[in-house]
Amino acid sequence: MATRLGANDFIDMPWKNGGGVTRELYRLPGVPGSDFGLRVSMARVGQSGPFSFFPNVDRILMLVEGAGFKLDLNGQLKTLDTPFVPLAFCGEESVDCTLLGGECLDFNVMSDRRWGRAELQVHELAPWQIYHCYGETPRLLYRHARGQSAEPELWILAADELLELTADEQGATLVDITLYPLHGA
Repeated sequence: MATRLGANDFIDMPWKNGGGVTRELYRLPGVPGSDFGLRVSMARVGQSGPFSFFPNVDRILMLVEGAGFKLDLNGQLKTLDTPFVPLAFCGEESVDCTLLGGECLDFNVMSDRRWGRAELQVHELAPWQIYHCYGETPRLLYRHARGQSAEPELWILAADELLELTADEQGATLVDITLYPLHGA
């Protein structure tokens, strides 16, 4: 049976570079000496500046709320100004962030290549639409509900497990994260 995590399960952690705080939604252990195998988090970005350095880590980053930001990835400029449009990059890249208009909220999936990899798909649900989540590999399903009192949820599904989620009257955004651990982690 799928496991649901909510606000009481999430942990606030300081950024590796000391520039802010991340709300960690989920973490799997990695190889000895690594910080994690897989980490899913959200962060309020309140100022421009460099990203933390994560060697051997693949990152997928998305804007959730706010005007967005511009990223300089080793001299290549990328703009994230549309919510839930993913950008993948390597954690060892030099990344400098410039806010486009005040504080933003982002969503981040990081996987250590020695642990495995993660892929994600974003689905926008209309009010009361049902989403059927099923896969042959383990996965996480993040539901970003809309509205003032909406709380984020993260569902953990084992391989071959089915979960059906229904959006409320406001609709919802779902981030379906498929996990590909190297050693069946």
